[in-house]
Amino acid sequence: MNNAYFQLKLPENEPIKGYMPGSPERVALKAELERQLVNPVEVPIIIGGKEIRTENKEKMICPHDHQKVLGQYYVAGEKELLMAIDAAEAAKEEWENMPWEHRATIFLKAADLLTGKYRAKLSASCMLGQSKNPFQAEIDVICELADFLRFNTYYVQEIYKQQPNNSSGIWNRVEYRALDGFVAAITPFNFTAIGGNLATAPAMAGNTVLWKPSSTSVLSNYYVMQILIEAGLPAGVINFVPCRGVDFGKVVVSHPKMAGFHFTGSTSVFNNIWNQVGGNIDKYVTYPRLVGETGGKDFIFAHESADIEALTCAIVLGSFEYQGQKCSAASRAYIPESLWSDLKRRLEKEIGKIKMGDVRDFKNLVNAVIDQKSFRNIQSYLDYVRESKDADIIIGGGSDDSVGYFVEPTIILAKTPTFKTMVEEIFGPVMTIYVYPNDKLEETLKECDTATTYGLTGSVFAQDRAAIIKMAKALDHAAGNFYINDKPTGAVVGQQPFGGSRGSGTNDKAGSAINLYRWMSQRTIKETFVPRTVVNYPYMEEE
Repeated sequence: MNNAYFQLKLPENEPIKGYMPGSPERVALKAELERQLVNPVEVPIIIGGKEIRTENKEKMICPHDHQKVLGQYYVAGEKELLMAIDAAEAAKEEWENMPWEHRATIFLKAADLLTGKYRAKLSASCMLGQSKNPFQAEIDVICELADFLRFNTYYVQEIYKQQPNNSSGIWNRVEYRALDGFVAAITPFNFTAIGGNLATAPAMAGNTVLWKPSSTSVLSNYYVMQILIEAGLPAGVINFVPCRGVDFGKVVVSHPKMAGFHFTGSTSVFNNIWNQVGGNIDKYVTYPRLVGETGGKDFIFAHESADIEALTCAIVLGSFEYQGQKCSAASRAYIPESLWSDLKRRLEKEIGKIKMGDVRDFKNLVNAVIDQKSFRNIQSYLDYVRESKDADIIIGGGSDDSVGYFVEPTIILAKTPTFKTMVEEIFGPVMTIYVYPNDKLEETLKECDTATTYGLTGSVFAQDRAAIIKMAKALDHAAGNFYINDKPTGAVVGQQPFGGSRGSGTNDKAGSAINLYRWMSQRTIKETFVPRTVVNYPYMEEE
């Protein structure tokens, strides 16, 4: 009988391993990379705990060596998606009513499996399938995902503890129910941790989920799904359905029982989903909760008092780590004239040191962009610059897809703050810099604030405290994650909850309790110990 109050302590962030030469983790990871390259994997659809295979299959390849095939995955169609909805609905009652501490235990166990015996396997799959270097894989699929699993269970516990006040003779209570239906999750290629979080956060609150992974990150996402199953996740709670986006939209998003939609991806796709939900609003059992983290055009804004060495490092790492394919990656910078000459020399020197190539060579900071579509999109922007009189490529700009989808770290110098690459999301290793007159700080801050539709991340650099205050105020709504004297990437669960507004999403802050609230539906209960039995109120008595 459950008559005790169970308590989880506040978690600590998963320590980042260094993968130094000769370290056990480096040896294990290198061996696992070679093992996965010669052992192709067949990834099934997983519905109601059962593996399903269809006639439709797609290859999983290495972006940095697109002739290397990591395996194949089966693609769900309309039939399988309807099966997944049925499985989610069948599992819902038992899952929602499972004692909270048992639900929590599943995800905490998954975190320990992830950071323990499956660490090398998950990191290698992320490196090979999504072209990440060992550090980027470590902070993503290991540390951040483990943090999501541990911190979110703690946040759910803390939410459940929140109860209303009582008055004499009355006991007020609040129950935190799951949503009335299932949650649909569409997850991106760039962070496996986001994939795991978008599927598991609603599940922690008692919801059942349909998880559509990105077609270019199926392998690592599948291994996360396997870990959840090993940790004891009941069949049907999360259903793993790689599929075409058009089929997911047609079958899942328009289904009357879709009660929530958890998304990370492009602004245009999220806009289309929102329109689709609006067009089907009369069909739903309940108003769907729409939670999305979308695009960004993230900035670095320097004041004339900025530390030039710190600014250089922030531009290089903020723009080019993981090939600029982070939602938070810096892709535009505003530099005062007084700093530009020195900064340019330093950027040329530091970017000239960057090595680019296969993920198995740990000397490479930069690897490949995710696929041919991305490669060609980035090329189109670089070609546009070459033909324009309003900007120049001053560093990099080369690209080669003969072996892998490689694009050199690139710096563009724009003559106007509204140049195309200053305002449009590219999602590649491309930074555009606008140099502004020192006496035009306020005007340029306004340009930064209004130039794009986005509001995800941004950073300012200054040693002058008054300047920091002025810049932070001017850019108040320009970024949901705002950094002072640091690059605008690298948010840590439990420390910097992540998300933006404007065209960058609903700002429901992944990695915080705010996100978990979206997957709960409160029921308020008032119990009166001794009910009233007299109809008339005292004031109704005659004089």
